[in-house]
Amino acid sequence: MSRVCPVTGKGPVSGNNRSHSLRATRRKWNTNLQKFKVEVDGKVQTIRMSAHAYRTLNKTR
Repeated sequence: MSRVCPVTGKGPVSGNNRSHSLRATRRKWNTNLQKFKVEVDGKVQTIRMSAHAYRTLNKTR
């Protein structure tokens, strides 16, 4: 299953773990994907999107 948000297009980002001695080992930060029920074209569907995208869609201004 893909770890990319369908709304924002955000995916995993890679970088380094740094130990106390500053030795670098590769690591990955995954997006915070959660299952949400969203209405798409008049139908309720369960979509795995990032929590940040869900908060943006539910803004009430």
